[in-house]
Amino acid sequence: MRNRLYIALILLAGSLIQIGCIVPIYSSSPDVRARQLIFVSEGYRHIPEIWDRIWGLDMPDVATPYRTHGGVI
Repeated sequence: MRNRLYIALILLAGSLIQIGCIVPIYSSSPDVRARQLIFVSEGYRHIPEIWDRIWGLDMPDVATPYRTHGGVI
């Protein structure tokens, strides 16, 4: 009896994990689905800006393109 209960719980847990594949994430209406996809893609638009900020590519460059003599000008 206990083995059947454990097997039933394992099968239930496995089916709950896979429920994302059965239940659709987006609406079936094309208009609503388009709006949902636009809202989701807006988050991906900022990834290059975040990447540049992480690597410091958006900071001003302190290296001068010309040589200086090192003295006071």
